Amino acid sequence: MAVKTTTLQSGKIGVIEVKGSLVGGEETDELRSAVADFVEQGTKKLIIDLGKVTYLNSTAIGVLVSAHTTFSKNKGHVKLCGINKNINNIFVITKLTMVFDVAETREDAVKTFGGNE
Repeated sequence: MAVKTTTLQSGKIGVIEVKGSLVGGEETDELRSAVADFVEQGTKKLIIDLGKVTYLNSTAIGVLVSAHTTFSKNKGHVKLCGINKNINNIFVITKLTMVFDVAETREDAVKTFGGNE
C-alpha cells in the first residue's frame, strides 16, 4: 500500500503519508480517496507527507491541487511536508510554492497549525 493515513491531536489533524511514485495509478487513487475520507470526517487540517515520494507527475499534482481546493472550500487547510529537492523543483517551476504551505518535517507542519481551528 502506497498511502497510509493517521490522525494527530485527538483527530484534529489528518496526516496522509505517501510512499513511492505518484504517477496516476492505484497509489494516486488511494491518495484521492484518503483526502475524501478526511473531508467526510470533517477534518479541517491536513498534512500530506511526501517525504518518501520518489517521483510525481502532473496527475499527482492535480490530486494535490484538488485536495487544497476541497479543503479551502470547507474552510480547511492543507500543508505539505518532507518534499525532496527534485519534487521541490517541480513545485517552484509550476509556482505551486505560492499555493501550498510547505514544511520541512511533519513535526514542523503540526507546529505551524498551532491552536488554529
